[in-house]
Amino acid sequence: MKKLFWKFAMAAFLVPAIALTSCNDDDENLPTFEGSELSGEIAEPVSLDASVAYTLTAPLFIKEGGELTIPAGTTIKAGKGFDKYILVLQGGKINVNGTAANPVTITSGATDPAAEDWGGLIINGRAPLAGGGTATTEINADYPYGGSIANDNSGSITYLILAYTGARNSADVEHNGFTLNGVGSGTKIENVFIPFGADDGIEFFGGSVNVKNLLVVNSDDDMFDMTYGWSGTLENCYGVWKQGFVSTESDPSGVEADGNFDGNFSEHTGQSDFTIRNMTIENNGVEMNNVLKIRRGAKATIENALVKGNGTVKTSGAIVDMTDSKGNGNTASAISITNALTSLPAATATKFGGDSYPYVTVGGNNTGCATNIFSWTGYSF
Repeated sequence: MKKLFWKFAMAAFLVPAIALTSCNDDDENLPTFEGSELSGEIAEPVSLDASVAYTLTAPLFIKEGGELTIPAGTTIKAGKGFDKYILVLQGGKINVNGTAANPVTITSGATDPAAEDWGGLIINGRAPLAGGGTATTEINADYPYGGSIANDNSGSITYLILAYTGARNSADVEHNGFTLNGVGSGTKIENVFIPFGADDGIEFFGGSVNVKNLLVVNSDDDMFDMTYGWSGTLENCYGVWKQGFVSTESDPSGVEADGNFDGNFSEHTGQSDFTIRNMTIENNGVEMNNVLKIRRGAKATIENALVKGNGTVKTSGAIVDMTDSKGNGNTASAISITNALTSLPAATATKFGGDSYPYVTVGGNNTGCATNIFSWTGYSF
């Protein structure tokens, strides 16, 4: 059985204090929070202190003009509940400056942590959505996202751990591990580890942001989810369901992609048109709905994908399923995936309905995502 080893303590969580002191970090000439509790609003550039054990006690909003910098080695522990989350609003920025030796950790503060303990990290940008215009954040409808700035910049994130996320208010209002709402390509996101979260590991709601080097372990629902016109690239991504893990969801998939929001807007321009490059989906126990579900007008370019493990796919599912009652996937999708699952019951390799998908290949000798790029996480493959 694979085990998860941590190189560091899953310690403190972030909260902004009112009083500020000068920052001692030579790399940042920013005022530093004084105190250890994070909540409320940030409306100016400030930095945390890696030596402080922070606690997230309520929602933390980074408003337009606000910029939160989190130095390497900082740990933030969240109180338990749906209302414990960090939301970067349009015009706000977050800079997570972790390193391989000293990542930034945001985790549950519970004695016995579990999925759904706290919310997660949400970023609202001004990049385009399918159909244009704006939408409102699922977990808090007071805050919009989307717009017309494809290269919108919401900050920089490197070497970040988001653990035990996914708290929910209802079946329709719930957090993911990492939620990217209309985030633009000017935002840098690289080297992120999302273990033990409810709902999806990561979800893209439109936007054009690119993400590189992403590891998701034991997401309750889909590993990688995209909708509402996302047009970026996900490069070097590895999703794992460990032996003995049981999903509470009815339809977990490795990838679930919609072209428009909930499949209700097939007429919208700017449907999801994204790229995934170097992906491994390792299923060691879950019955997947599908490995790849590309539907509702979504167009996918998926290169060097591999699925492996001793988990199964539902008899009604497939390695690649591009059918849906609200619209099939885009016939121009180019997908290459190698199936190395040890058990594949009556599920089919491909499910395309009555359409022809000439650019989809299930077979070959794809290698998927390299694992050595995740050595910093302490996860043992």
